[in-house]
Amino acid sequence: MRIGEWPFDIDDMKQAVSVLRQGGVILYPTDTIWGLGCDATNQEAVERIYRIKERQDSKALILLANSDAMINQYVSGAPEVAWDVIELATRPTTVIFDKGRNLAPGLLGPDGSVAFRLSRECFSSQLCFHLRRPIVSTSANISGEPSPRFFSEVSEVICSRVDYIVKYRQNDTTPSAPSSIIRLSADGQVKIIR
Repeated sequence: MRIGEWPFDIDDMKQAVSVLRQGGVILYPTDTIWGLGCDATNQEAVERIYRIKERQDSKALILLANSDAMINQYVSGAPEVAWDVIELATRPTTVIFDKGRNLAPGLLGPDGSVAFRLSRECFSSQLCFHLRRPIVSTSANISGEPSPRFFSEVSEVICSRVDYIVKYRQNDTTPSAPSSIIRLSADGQVKIIR
């Protein structure tokens, strides 16, 4: 997709990427819900997301990537079946891998695992592409409150705590399904979580 073919304003993208590069937190549309995002390699930004959500940092967050190659750069020992699962998925699919690497420590589970989703939504995919790193994708809500399906469902409290609010899709009310979640162990075991 060339620049002139993007359905979003390029300045909106540039501003979001600039904020991410500076260690900021953005509010943005994902392939499932409206989310909070930051550079997945920046521990301070990750800690800030936990504070914004008022969430315990023992609960790991999902990461978005725009390619298999990007996921592979941040996962150790990914089983070959992972790429088939990701390629053949008909809905957003989050894959939990046994061991993450090169990421902010706060994104790894207690066992070192990490959850990735390959985004096919144009804005979030391009965010990863232009940042050249994965981004955090966690629901834009205070922990325990409903996840916002649309921008209109994001609370003013959340909006006031972020550094940039993406303009793209703010008026979109097209429903989307939550992601399915699958754990793939290095030894080939598959466990469906959701």
